[in-house]
Amino acid sequence: MDLITRRKFLRDGTFGLAGLGLLSQRALELRADPLGLPIGLELYTVRQEAAKDVAGTLKKVAQVGYKEVESGAPQNKAKALEFRQVVGDSGLVCPSLHFDWMDLQSKLGDEIEIAQTVGATYMVCSSLPDAERSIDHYRQAAEFFNHAGEACLKSGRLIGYHCHNFDFTSFDGVTAFDELLHLTDPKLVGMQMDCFWVTRAGKDPVQYFKTYPGRFPTLHIKDLKPGYAPGTKTKDGPTPGNKGGTFTEVGRGVIDWKRIFAAAPEGGVKHYFVEQDFSDDSPFESIKTSYDYLHQLQV
Repeated sequence: MDLITRRKFLRDGTFGLAGLGLLSQRALELRADPLGLPIGLELYTVRQEAAKDVAGTLKKVAQVGYKEVESGAPQNKAKALEFRQVVGDSGLVCPSLHFDWMDLQSKLGDEIEIAQTVGATYMVCSSLPDAERSIDHYRQAAEFFNHAGEACLKSGRLIGYHCHNFDFTSFDGVTAFDELLHLTDPKLVGMQMDCFWVTRAGKDPVQYFKTYPGRFPTLHIKDLKPGYAPGTKTKDGPTPGNKGGTFTEVGRGVIDWKRIFAAAPEGGVKHYFVEQDFSDDSPFESIKTSYDYLHQLQV
């Protein structure tokens, strides 16, 4: 299978735009969803399908029940306008976009304009490049996020950073992700917690909510298959006979979602997005399984 990498997804932005009820019932539906927030989907989950037909894919996402999506940022303002249109035509909204670290550094003003055009409030840096994951680079990144955060805030946006398991590397007792949290201004920088990667790193999402209240306006929600101990170095991507790797649908793994959502308001959560990097079933089957679990989850 010709996999679309996350870096390509971010660089090309929104798949290159290829292939372009009753009020009371709705109120009941919202109460069924965790925290009364609409369930969102990170479109990286359906990247192969959207690369062929983004409009059709978005309509299928909406038919499952999702109300919000998160995507890699479009390449330019023209593509951002197209994306906003196709998202709206599907009955969805896009409150959050992922941006490449190098693009944020080299053309922050353009990226802010893209977020404004799409209507996204949250501008999330997807990760630091491999070569920039020393503790000094994390400290430099914190300085950049504070500076960029001021510019974003003026336009009504909030810049942030999406964590992976490698962000929890310890440098002489200093955890990289904690250092980012310590050195960034809470008014200017909002972190996106990926509950899967926090768990894979052997850390506790709930403890981060309690230690850093209000710092996590957005979450990524994906589950860890049973049999893969948190903190181990097991390969996470597809392997022979296990095309879903360590990833599984929300509610089918070992992560305690009721506990996480119960603590999420303390963390400042405003939006959450289901994301499954790889799946054993078709992506559409996977996103429906995750949606159905979350839709019924009572916190």
